[in-house]
Amino acid sequence: MCGIMGYVGPKEALPIIIDGLRCLEYRGYDSAGVAIIEAGKLNLLKSAGRLSELEAILKETPLTGHIGIGHTRWATHGEPNNENAHPHLGSRGRITLIHNGVIENYKELRQELVAKGVAFLSQTDSEVVVNLLEETELPLMQALDVVLPRLRGAYALVMLDLWQPDRIVVARKDNPVVIGLGKGENYVASDIPALLPYTREMVFLNDGERAVITKEKVTFYQKNGSEIEKQPQEITWTAEAADKVGFEHYMLKEIHEQPKVLRETMKERMPNADGRKFFAEIDASPWNWQKVNHIHIVACGTAYYAGMAGKYMIERVARIPVEVDMASEFRYREPILEASDVVIIISQSGETADTLGALREAQRRGAKVLAVTNVMGSTVSREADFVVYTQAGPEIAVASTKAYISQLLIMLMLAFKLGHLRNQVTDTELAAWMEKLRVLPYWVEKVLLQEKTIANWARQIAGYQNFFFIGRDLDYALALEGALKLKEISYIHAEAYAAGELKHGPLALISGGTPVVALTTQSRLVEKALSNIEVVKARGASVYHITNSEIISHSEDNEHILALPELDDLLMPLLAIVPLQLLAYHAAVAKGNNVDKPRNLAKSVTVE
Repeated sequence: MCGIMGYVGPKEALPIIIDGLRCLEYRGYDSAGVAIIEAGKLNLLKSAGRLSELEAILKETPLTGHIGIGHTRWATHGEPNNENAHPHLGSRGRITLIHNGVIENYKELRQELVAKGVAFLSQTDSEVVVNLLEETELPLMQALDVVLPRLRGAYALVMLDLWQPDRIVVARKDNPVVIGLGKGENYVASDIPALLPYTREMVFLNDGERAVITKEKVTFYQKNGSEIEKQPQEITWTAEAADKVGFEHYMLKEIHEQPKVLRETMKERMPNADGRKFFAEIDASPWNWQKVNHIHIVACGTAYYAGMAGKYMIERVARIPVEVDMASEFRYREPILEASDVVIIISQSGETADTLGALREAQRRGAKVLAVTNVMGSTVSREADFVVYTQAGPEIAVASTKAYISQLLIMLMLAFKLGHLRNQVTDTELAAWMEKLRVLPYWVEKVLLQEKTIANWARQIAGYQNFFFIGRDLDYALALEGALKLKEISYIHAEAYAAGELKHGPLALISGGTPVVALTTQSRLVEKALSNIEVVKARGASVYHITNSEIISHSEDNEHILALPELDDLLMPLLAIVPLQLLAYHAAVAKGNNVDKPRNLAKSVTVE
């Protein structure tokens, strides 16, 4: 993996491919390369490092032609270097290929090819595929019929063949591919933002499907080779939505977009004068929520922490038992699922490999699946029994912010909706909560005005090597996400603990000057949380205290306090996450890190 861009049409391909790859830099990568066909000749250039390094080489050795493919690679097999960068060329020089995913049985296939005399130039699994294709001595589509059944693993394959130099051939299994439709020209990419400057008409390949892309048309095929019709979707995101528009980094822009995101997430889901019901799309879901006995929330990373908060919200409001699982563990623990259970899958991209595996396992065991995702046409949205879109718009920074807050809001709205459907929330109570939700974006805007204070905190902590976050109940779920953000982009080792667990081991790590972020936004637990803060202060910790409690009236030498608006406990995670995001952002900036592209991480994790 990670970024794919291809073009065929009347224009020079290289500038379009480079622009597309630049739009995909947020996905994380360590090398880049391009392949262009011109006058019956296949030309490749690739380089380890950033896309700018490849561009410098291309200035010295420009490639011309009207059909080509490009790739930014996040290393899975073989170190980041020129040889392992994509595209890969077959040993016969006929076919070139870029690949997202992992071929699990590549070693045995490689040994077979080496025995036949095939010389390999890289350590990648991807080079195995291109040589298998060439060894068939068949036209590319027929060669895929022979080779694809032999591959175990996941792939998005985008290929050029000198035997048919007017077309790009694409095949997909478990990794996203989106095809952009133009007039007299067509495109292929791994994600929507790469195509937004060129077209709004896009087609998403399903697993097992293939496509042949020429400048005149795109033809789609099923796994068995039969031709199929696919309808394009119109993408309403704008190219400007994927631009920094004056902010220094995408992450900072996306943090500041969160009030708007909350409004967009709520807009079509709030009751109105025309009789629209609250969160009416849930009424259209294909099951009776009155008979749902158990909910399982399954996700990875930031989405998993949104699911943890969702557990507290749904159980408290709707009184339905909820389990939360990491997607990478869910299917391997032999989960017990009943036909009356609902599995909620949360994924920003809708393409996370472990999450997709969990979705399929849940369906295999007979459970119903509700997907919460941001991307229309994503695999999760197509395979789930029902889907709720978060409406966060394109999120470019690798570290998720606005997608997370939209997931939190969906979890809270779902809690109220299910509580109402199951007679745990009265009409009057629901109406009161709706009014509180409507003004929530205003309160988030108020928190953003405290950015200067948080930036000062960040400069103080940027030199630390270790950091702790503590909280109780919803504050604990929030602490986990705060610690993750700090780890992701500042590279400071950060751990989050339920505050009541401090005395069961973690307190041994607290000594003079140890920085601790303490969250006390849950009113019914304030006194207990304050006692936990006193415990770490007594060991000399430097406390950064985020609270909405009126109990806090002053700060001591080793305690810094940020006061939030005092809202209902269930609403506080949507306020308190903002200073945690800003703290991580400004700490990373203070350290001079690449905020939008943190080392070793990718935006969409499409391998297990």
